[in-house]
Amino acid sequence: MSGAVVVDLSSGVPPYEQIRGQVAGLIATGSLHPGDRLPTVRDLATDLGVAVGTATRAYRELESAGLVVSRRRVGTVVAEGVAPTHPEVAEAAAALVTRARGAGMGDDDVLALVRGVLLR
Repeated sequence: MSGAVVVDLSSGVPPYEQIRGQVAGLIATGSLHPGDRLPTVRDLATDLGVAVGTATRAYRELESAGLVVSRRRVGTVVAEGVAPTHPEVAEAAAALVTRARGAGMGDDDVLALVRGVLLR
């Protein structure tokens, strides 16, 4: 999972929020399933080059939202009962990303476009 999560330290978005948002997105699209184990906070922090406290905060936020559960000896796993959000919408989003990248748009441009549409 940590290979799918990337932190941009030059971004105005705090690193813990970047991690939280990306993991939540992986769960929403069905890339992570109920019961899937997430890396330990230490491993995630090391992989992403952030402090352990940053990874811990991201996991706490995900747990508060009911997306993951943390247990001793088991670690942090995707919560049972969490299902992809509207698979047809996730497919449409994937098609948008594919089409936008095909048109030469970068990820930031695609996100800006979607934010603009949401603000209309």
